[in-house]
Amino acid sequence: MRLPRRVPWAHLGELELVCSWIFTDEEDIEAKIQAVNKLSAWKAITALPHALESTLAILVVRLQDVPPQTKQPSYTSLNLRQAYASAIIRMVNGLVDPLQVGAFARSIASIAVQLGLPSWLVELRHAATHEDLPSLELLREAARESLAWLFHNYFQPTLNPSAPLPPPMPLRPVAPLLKSYKVIMKTVTRDVSLRKRQQGDIDAIIRDIERWIAEARVSVDLTNVLAWGVEEHSGEDGGDTRDRGALEAFCDALLDTGALVPLARKKRHAPQEPYLPTVASIAVWGPLLSQLRDHHSLFPPVFISRAISKLLGSSMQPDSRMSTTNMEVEDSPRDTTYDEYLARWVVWVIQTWEDSSGSENYLRKELFLSLSPSLLPGKSALADKTKILTTLLQATVSGFKGLETAAELLIATLKTNLVEAWNMDVLAQMNRRLEILSSYDITMEETDRNLVTASAPLANPSVAQTGGWTLLDAQSGWKPCPIGVYYHKQGVCEDVPM
Repeated sequence: MRLPRRVPWAHLGELELVCSWIFTDEEDIEAKIQAVNKLSAWKAITALPHALESTLAILVVRLQDVPPQTKQPSYTSLNLRQAYASAIIRMVNGLVDPLQVGAFARSIASIAVQLGLPSWLVELRHAATHEDLPSLELLREAARESLAWLFHNYFQPTLNPSAPLPPPMPLRPVAPLLKSYKVIMKTVTRDVSLRKRQQGDIDAIIRDIERWIAEARVSVDLTNVLAWGVEEHSGEDGGDTRDRGALEAFCDALLDTGALVPLARKKRHAPQEPYLPTVASIAVWGPLLSQLRDHHSLFPPVFISRAISKLLGSSMQPDSRMSTTNMEVEDSPRDTTYDEYLARWVVWVIQTWEDSSGSENYLRKELFLSLSPSLLPGKSALADKTKILTTLLQATVSGFKGLETAAELLIATLKTNLVEAWNMDVLAQMNRRLEILSSYDITMEETDRNLVTASAPLANPSVAQTGGWTLLDAQSGWKPCPIGVYYHKQGVCEDVPM
């Protein structure tokens, strides 16, 4: 749970007033001075969001750049250039630094694209840092552009939180990275002598995958990053939420057909014992999964959660604010071989990671709790799907007495209440039974009805027996007729009074 955030203003009206002082009239110097004084007072009592701190720095420089009333200039051109450059450098760095998450650094230009920050501001920041100072006119234009960007990306969303946010930049697809990794690893596993030559390419792809996860992590909660910067962005609970959202998006791409699960069905066949993926698949994908597990502590539970959601046919989706492109899949619908092979990967993850970490069966317990509701009696599931889930459960809890006993009870109850899958043979059997019943002659003669009455004497003769339902036939004189018309036995028809 994220703790309440302390803000410098008492209510949004104060922030709106400061915003009006800054942006209503660009030539109103008195309003700019009031805004600087208010922001400075806020800064003296509490930490300002990075957006407001950058706004204050730019406003101070612009007030210094106002033509003086006397002929003697108050600040030289060099001083103004240095002040403008410093304010812009600090603004760009403060926006970019919180987004440098993950095991490998990302370029400032790529982060700026994700933020929607004009690329020429990043280039100007680089020039002001490592090259000659830009001209004063260029720096003035950069200051105006920076204030406009802050207005649209910080002030407006903060003052109007109910207004719809602009759609985020879509994430670049991760599928090409996974495909490139698979191709290289297949080559290396087939010819071990190429390992040393291809190791650099493998490491580069893994770094790109880590950068993609960092981009996805930023996309989960971009608004808070823009406003509050490093300290707020790195909160414990918020960081876990962003990590989980990014890893969920990556796991969904990883679990698509063509990645962990081979595209060709013939490659999905593996020995029944041990219940694990093929040796070739483990050799290809095992190093990447282990690398991700070392860099992201949440990767094992997130992987198990997304895999179980796939197996159960859950409608869980990754964060709607992130847009990704999945790997190409077959046109035919997903079959049971996909589910079985995915279940084998779940077993491999639990046996490899949990047994090596010495944890208290956390992943096994989570798996048991996730599968139990789907294996309860009365749940409608195909026999093949139920078989895969029970095999997965047995393979993961085997050797752990408490979980194994609970799984045996659940599976035993399931077998006694297992509902057969519906097929056309059941319908054919129902039709045969209907034909047999239809062939029986259920009409009774008058003598038969008398025999039935005589063979069932009343237990108490004093109690009059009322007639029950009687089946009418041709001998009873019944004929179909319109409502309100009654036929006598003699065949005379008369109207029945209503």
